[in-house]
Amino acid sequence: MDVDLRLVRYFTVVAEYGNFGRAATRLHLAQPSLSRQIQRLEAQLGVRLFDRSPQGSSLTDAGQAFLPRARILLQEAEQAARTARAAAQPHTVTIGYAEGLVITSCVQELRRRHPDGQVRTRHLGWRDMHALAEGRVDALVAYRPLAFPTDGFRVTKLHEESRVLVTSARHHLAKEKAVSLRTLSAEELVACVSTPVVWSTPKPVGDRPAPPPPAIDDSYEDKLELIATGHCVAIFPVGDRRAAVREDIALVPVIDIDPCEVVLVTRADDPNPLLGPLEDVARALLGTTSRRENNELPVNCPPGRSR
Repeated sequence: MDVDLRLVRYFTVVAEYGNFGRAATRLHLAQPSLSRQIQRLEAQLGVRLFDRSPQGSSLTDAGQAFLPRARILLQEAEQAARTARAAAQPHTVTIGYAEGLVITSCVQELRRRHPDGQVRTRHLGWRDMHALAEGRVDALVAYRPLAFPTDGFRVTKLHEESRVLVTSARHHLAKEKAVSLRTLSAEELVACVSTPVVWSTPKPVGDRPAPPPPAIDDSYEDKLELIATGHCVAIFPVGDRRAAVREDIALVPVIDIDPCEVVLVTRADDPNPLLGPLEDVARALLGTTSRRENNELPVNCPPGRSR
């Protein structure tokens, strides 16, 4: 049976008002025209939907049975139209990425595969790691540990990274090919709660007293100053090269510490059609690139200089 949805809508409005005159005003139709349209619907269905009287119109048993189904029919039709319109629009995905990570290859490949899509990026500081949970990004590439509970999220492991000691180029360990945690026993190491970075408590250097510990508002660059002056050391993921631009800071592999994980995180129920391709591209590119960079890390060499 072909049911005209326009007539179904007219029926629901008459049922709502209980009066053909008021329903006609609401629909911007003449009352005789509305009456004819309802008669057409009744003819299509083969039942009488309204009992008409000078006082108004009331639903028949058939009309009462049809009304909830008619409303569902109109809602489903509207939802189908919205879905179709959304599918015709360019898809958009916003990828957040944590400090120290580079996702350029992944973004370029996703754009190449989906030229009609809109792939955006957002660099996130450590204070902004809740952007995915708050809906400001659609995906997050980050190090574990994460700053938020993962219930309701899909977490995909991309690769593991070894770690390096970040220290002053004048530090007695700066020229070592590799170090172990035992060699750092004199340092008071404190692991961060929501990043894989480990910082040491500042200590005196020669006749220079220890500066105050970093405050929560101190930037990453402020903390690097403590390292460069010899008051502090840190342990970073090997892929985090932000310190490598400074010649007064050295990177030394740490051989007996657990590696850290780089993960892709998305909302588990997100229907965004670009998230599946993003996961495929991230697995293929972010993992292999990072592993290759790990193998190429210069050791016993101040950053910013060639071996």
